[in-house]
Amino acid sequence: MKYLHLVWANLFRRKVRTILTLLSVAVAFLLFGLLQTVNQAFAGAADAAAADRLVTSSRYSLTELLPVSYEQRIRQVPGVRNVAHATWFGGAYRDTQAAFAIFPVEPEAYLDVVPEIRLPPEHMEAWRQTRTGAVVGQSLVDRHGWKIGDRIPVQADIWPLRDGSMAWEFDLVGVYTDPENPANENSLMFRYDYFDEARQFGQGRVGWFSVAVEDPGQADAVAQSIDALFANSESETKTQTERAFTQGFVKQFGDIGLIVTSILGAVFFTLVVLTGNTLAQALRERIPELGILKTLGFRNEAVLGFVLAESLLMLLVGGLVGLGIAWLALEGLKTSMSQFGITGMQPAVVLQALALMVGVGLLVGLIPALQAMRLKIVDALNA
Repeated sequence: MKYLHLVWANLFRRKVRTILTLLSVAVAFLLFGLLQTVNQAFAGAADAAAADRLVTSSRYSLTELLPVSYEQRIRQVPGVRNVAHATWFGGAYRDTQAAFAIFPVEPEAYLDVVPEIRLPPEHMEAWRQTRTGAVVGQSLVDRHGWKIGDRIPVQADIWPLRDGSMAWEFDLVGVYTDPENPANENSLMFRYDYFDEARQFGQGRVGWFSVAVEDPGQADAVAQSIDALFANSESETKTQTERAFTQGFVKQFGDIGLIVTSILGAVFFTLVVLTGNTLAQALRERIPELGILKTLGFRNEAVLGFVLAESLLMLLVGGLVGLGIAWLALEGLKTSMSQFGITGMQPAVVLQALALMVGVGLLVGLIPALQAMRLKIVDALNA
């Protein structure tokens, strides 16, 4: 630490060059923070899926609805414990910048099939008694400052009311929690009977069925039995594990993991080349000074440390600036991206970024540092 001022002075000897390099580092870690957060949010949704749940949807597309009458037939399949349906509603609170997941469901059946959602008994009773009632996740309530009894206006983007209006309103009657996965506390659920009566089209149809099985080990057999039940019908089905269904839903946006890896791979390859060239050029300009340091008694290991410290400092300063900007951007986007489980930068992303800063810093600084360490005094002073 006592030589930090020397490392800092060497780093900013060529201010314009250093600032441009720092900006490149900052942009690289800005992209890393944003893209890796998105990647983890989508991957986390699949990882959180229950092992004892199946999802039955249209064989051809998630946008193709299924008859609600399928529910009773699925319930009769051996190995099925319970069935509940849900439909993607789409919409936003007040404006499109405050979008979140909204689902019409049958309260009792849905909460039985999805037991990780915890709703107080008095809230459930209020939901039963209120036709336009809705329950909302705790995170969403905290974000918007809602309270029980509030009227929540939602601007739909798929389902118009019978009069053609896209303006729906729900009465907040309950707040649910998910202790195991707080990211799931960003949804609004309302009653299917109200939805089916009030919507302009699509009556009697739903998006998918969540199926709780009695024995997770028999899930594949149950899935095959369900699909066989509707083979060659007007609405054939595809039944799969909840994890596979979630991954399929995510892949509608593309292979997020591959896209993120490809972009970040190209960005950091360019970063390594750029910062490596900057450090190599800076070293060539200071060869006589390194010879003087060795003449004054600085050991080879100390010179090695100076160059590596300079490389690490450049990556840490630029990386932390970029990561900080990414954090601020994600905080600003939380409201509009909460429906995808993006609720800010996770600690794991920060740790990955710090490890990458150190790793890239050591990688690009190692060769120049070794060259400086092996430099002979006579050759350095004659350079």
